[in-house]
Amino acid sequence: MPILGDPGHKAMVDFMLQLPSRLKKPEAILVVSAHWEERNATLLGAHTPSMYYDYYGFPDAAYEITYPAPGSPTLARRIAGLLHKNDVPARIDTERGFDHGLFIPLKLMYPQADIPSLQLSLVRGLDPATHVALGRALRELMHENILVVGSGFSFHNMTAFFRGRMNAPDPDNDAFQDWLIEVCTDPSAQADREQRLIEWQCAPSARYCHPREEHLLPLLVCAGMANKEATLVFDDYIFGKRGVAFLW
Repeated sequence: MPILGDPGHKAMVDFMLQLPSRLKKPEAILVVSAHWEERNATLLGAHTPSMYYDYYGFPDAAYEITYPAPGSPTLARRIAGLLHKNDVPARIDTERGFDHGLFIPLKLMYPQADIPSLQLSLVRGLDPATHVALGRALRELMHENILVVGSGFSFHNMTAFFRGRMNAPDPDNDAFQDWLIEVCTDPSAQADREQRLIEWQCAPSARYCHPREEHLLPLLVCAGMANKEATLVFDDYIFGKRGVAFLW
């Protein structure tokens, strides 16, 4: 929808277009995608990944989107090694292509598609502690010029998206977004940040915002990896619901 010009995604598109100006151009990009779940943490290891259109019911143009970035099998092997070293079972998939958790944000941010890119799956069962630990296992990457993108959404109730007026007040939506902002950005929350994220279901309106948590878990991976407070870099409406984004 953002690529096809949906007006409800304008704030998101504007944000994604300017985001690279806040970053050093990375040598490689690792995307933790909400749209890929495997029994063990799995890395995309293709040299030239294909396109995986993991959606249905959209106009033909949605199936003509391309993002011909190269893969990085060497980096995939390195990251798999890091995970194994930290007792996180991992494997490499050389067949799967880029899903829209990767090609939509990166097509906006880096349309030249000239940066080696790969994906990391979620782990089936969607256990929050598992995903924080997955991030911890990747902390060595913080010292390299690799952009790690937690590609999900801080609000993902599909029924609510299509119910009611666009951008209408939604106190339940606000309550969870405000909680996320406080947990992720407050320096005084450092001591218990990970545990609060692991116990995210105790947050106000948690299950309203995430009936299923796959779109929240990429954030937990990033928080576990960064091990410090984040900066709030987006707080606006996407398709009528408030969403937030953080930068570490």
